[in-house]
Amino acid sequence: MTRTDRGRGRLKAARLSPRDVAHVGSSGLRSRPMRVVLSALGIAIGIATMISVVGISASSQAQLLRELDKLGTNLLVASPGESMFAGEEVKLPEESVGMVGRIKGVQDVGATADLNASVRRNEKVDEGDTGGIAVKATTADLLRVLRGEVGSGRWLNAATGRYPSVVLGHVSAERLGITEPGQQVWLGDRYFTVTGILDPLPLAPEIERSALVGWEGAKRLLGFDGHPTSVYERSTDAAVGDVRKVMAATIDPQNPQNVKVTDPSSALRAKAATEGAFSSLLLGLGGIALLVGGVGVANTMIISVLERRYEIGLRRSLGATRGQIRIQFVTESLMLSGLGGLAGVALGATATGVYAHSGGLPWVVPLWAVAGGFGATLVIGTVAGLYPAVRASRLSPTLALHAA
Repeated sequence: MTRTDRGRGRLKAARLSPRDVAHVGSSGLRSRPMRVVLSALGIAIGIATMISVVGISASSQAQLLRELDKLGTNLLVASPGESMFAGEEVKLPEESVGMVGRIKGVQDVGATADLNASVRRNEKVDEGDTGGIAVKATTADLLRVLRGEVGSGRWLNAATGRYPSVVLGHVSAERLGITEPGQQVWLGDRYFTVTGILDPLPLAPEIERSALVGWEGAKRLLGFDGHPTSVYERSTDAAVGDVRKVMAATIDPQNPQNVKVTDPSSALRAKAATEGAFSSLLLGLGGIALLVGGVGVANTMIISVLERRYEIGLRRSLGATRGQIRIQFVTESLMLSGLGGLAGVALGATATGVYAHSGGLPWVVPLWAVAGGFGATLVIGTVAGLYPAVRASRLSPTLALHAA
């Protein structure tokens, strides 16, 4: 017999189509459903933790960015700085509002001034029990500058600002127990009528905890000297940098160092930028859970190889190659991890949705987190299935059938 004849008589192993690979790979999963569920659970918990952590962080960040878009990043606040001489009180000039309004690019200007007065529910409440509420004089333009809204009632105008009328921030209204306009509070040495209650002001939390009195009314009724404590200005986006450079010198040309200019939106921007900083620990815990799940998958596959020696020996005796046995068990491991990954993505997205809905946040689950998380499960599934697959492919058909 020639070498050619011997080659023609040699049997060739049948190739497995993708459908065949999927069928043989899922056979072990179908025969042991409870084990599959328990093994995939570790993968699912790890992925769910990672997806929910990233999703909750992204949802919170999206809410902050949405607030920034609404409130704008073109607000600056000028306030008294520290004097060069110890003990000397720094005051902003009475003309500060008008002077800032003449700066090129400035659109709106408003001001507040701290008053030496307290506000209480009535005169019988102890004078020292202020509840942390500050009393401030305010210009009529302040609400427009802050882009704030009155939740109920009306804002101060030229008429009500001259008389015993007060607008409460939403925090101060809660502390005083005021639920609607028309009620009265004891401010200074007389009753003031609450004309409005403000909605939250993220860029001006100090206003939320204040009782606001009209500028002229504060002068006439509370002894206000006319010097503002804070000047708020809103400029065009392109002019913010230029306005900030000249604002202090414009307010106090002789002592610009006595004026401090701040950007309230910088706190929100920093918070949005660092929203995910504290998520690293939880991401690490999710990664550990994912690795533990991978160990569980590897353990399940090793046990599966030991239990299915007869099946492996029979397939080998019928012509299955070692490579086909390896493919079978790697595919089974991938399917097991993939099921856990899909369940984890669904659980993580659901947890994010529940958190976002309860907190009034937009529901954001980054696509990269979903793709990365699911891709990690496939990598772990492949690694976890390699050793059991190699071990299965090295089983001798004769010994496997004999042991069975």
